Amino acid sequence: MGTGISFKRPDGKDARGYLANAARGNAPGVVVIQEWWGLSEQIKGLADRFALAGFDALAPDLYNGVVVPYHDTDAANKEMNSLDFMDATTQTVRGAAQYLARNGAKVGLTGFCLGGAVTIIGVTKIPELAAGVAFYGIPPEQAAKPADVKVPLQGHFANRDDWCTPQVVDAFEKGMKAAGKTAEFFRYEADHAFVNEQRAAVHDREAAELAWGRATEFFKKHLG
Repeated sequence: MGTGISFKRPDGKDARGYLANAARGNAPGVVVIQEWWGLSEQIKGLADRFALAGFDALAPDLYNGVVVPYHDTDAANKEMNSLDFMDATTQTVRGAAQYLARNGAKVGLTGFCLGGAVTIIGVTKIPELAAGVAFYGIPPEQAAKPADVKVPLQGHFANRDDWCTPQVVDAFEKGMKAAGKTAEFFRYEADHAFVNEQRAAVHDREAAELAWGRATEFFKKHLG
């Protein structure tokens, strides 16, 4: 459904991504951020699904073409740890947001796992955003403080998550509320990466569909 494109980062460098356009011409935009596996077919499928829901969706390729097989967690960890999260967010992801906003459209940001952490950094640092939806990822506090979130934020988290743990989620939510920020966090009796239907060991269809409905309604509310 979608297609590979190149777009400009704010620093003028080229970045690449997967773009899926909605049927209508004046659609709002959603930037979709990959898991630590890379810009997989599953993430492209989510971009397609956002397009069917009425959004222009752009998934930037933060790994420059590298897609790690699902079984190789060591390679995925290596790729994630070699990623400059600040450069990825403030340049590549912001460039994707600017691309979607070029016709005056409102733009949201969403991401999964690694992309969830990037989403939260993004809603503190990317001025073009109007809303964010993070899935099971929260960055270290030195990367993004709860009080620095600038737009409405929705979060989806798994109670059986040993990476983005319930304690981390609770602390971030508490920090946002203390700062008077708009946030709604949902927890699911599920495992990390429960939205990824390509990973049968962790996928939870009921939780994934509930989270999807909440996310798309949230974006329709804040992006139009």
